[in-house]
This record gives sequence, structure tokens and C-alpha cells, in this order.
Amino acid sequence: MALLIDGYNLLHVTAIVGHGGLRGSREGLLRFLASAIDPRERPQTTIVFDAAEAPPNLPRTIVFEEMTIHFSSEYDNADELIEELIEAHNVPKSLLVVSSDHRLQRAARRRKAPFVDSDVWFAEALRRRAAMKAPAPIIAKPAGPLSGDEISYWLAEFGDVEEIEILPPPPRRRPVPKPRASGDAKRPPAQPAGETKPAKKKVAPKRKRPSRKPPHEKGNLANPFPPGYGEDLLEGGSKE
Repeated sequence: MALLIDGYNLLHVTAIVGHGGLRGSREGLLRFLASAIDPRERPQTTIVFDAAEAPPNLPRTIVFEEMTIHFSSEYDNADELIEELIEAHNVPKSLLVVSSDHRLQRAARRRKAPFVDSDVWFAEALRRRAAMKAPAPIIAKPAGPLSGDEISYWLAEFGDVEEIEILPPPPRRRPVPKPRASGDAKRPPAQPAGETKPAKKKVAPKRKRPSRKPPHEKGNLANPFPPGYGEDLLEGGSKE
């Protein structure tokens, strides 16, 4: 849609202040409009300023960033020139008039041209400008292999590429076993499925060696004397 902007009316609600007085503020407004209006709409954008504050020897019409700027040097005020532009437009329904001036809104209504207050349009322009400067969204990389539908989609998107190599998915790594807790340190490792434990070897019990100690050292209370003890006495008695 074409734009017809009442320059100083819009400048008043933006509170843009530039260096060098009104001239600097006007240039600041034009720079803002160039950054807020879609590049496709700039050639269809017209801004009208009063000629009372126009710089000397400036042409009545200039072009800035593809936007047309008029100074109403041959009119009493900018409203007269804006009204004339509304009346001369071939398709007024496709012309948006940006001004809070009721006189210009009535002129737009007579031609059935849409109009909007300057402060409302400025608020929307700020949102558009912020959206235009927003960073591009991050496209997430697919985590797994592409499906058949996804491969067909990308082949259609990049049909001019002679050859596209579809790489197989990377092999999965076996999970690393977690370290055991201190209480499990003495436990034997788990037996893998399908394996049997080896049979334990039978060890013959050790035979006890007979003791060489005399019976009295073994605690034999029936005969506490060693073998042969007192036999000499028995022999001597028999001789007597």
C-alpha cells in the first residue's frame, strides 16, 4: 500500500530531536522512516513538509532512500498539498494517509482512502522496525538419520545440485559401565548371559599326621607314667 505522510505532524509525536534544530530533526525522521518502512514500499512513500522551515535553495521535491519528499513552497501549508495529492491519486483505496489532522482525514474519507493517526502509525512502525532487526532463527541440526519424507523434501529444495550424498548414521557407542559403589567392591563381576561358571576343582582334605608325643602329654589320665617306668623296682622285689 502507498503511504502519504504528513511530515511535521508525524515528527511531533515521535519526539525525534536531531542536531541543528528542525533541520536535524527532519533528517532524523527520514532516517527512521527508511529503517522502518519495508524496502518494497519506499518507492510508493511520499512525505510532505511545510516550506516555511525548508532549507534555502532546496528543490521542492527530493528523493531520499527511494522515498519522495515534497516541500510545499508554492502552498500556504502542507495540508493543501496533501489534499491535492489525495485528490489526484488514481487508486485512493490503496493509499494510506498518515496524519492526526482532522482536515486531512476528512479529505481521505471523501476519496474512501484509509487513514491513521500519526501516533498509532508510529507505534506500529517501531514494532516493524524491531522485527526487521531481529536475529535470524537458529535451525536445529537433526539428531538422527533423515526419514524418507525428509530426504525427498531436501532433494526438492536443492534440485539443482547434481549429487547429494546421504551418509549413514554414525555407529552407536557401547555405554561405559558405571563405577561400583564401595559396598559392591568385593562382589564378583556379573556373569554374562549365556555363559556358565567353570566347575570348581575338588581339593582332597589334608591327612593329619599322628602325634609323636608320649601318652602322658596327650592327657592320658589312666596311665600317667611313661612306658617302663617302675619295672626295675618290680624286678628287684622279685629277687628278694
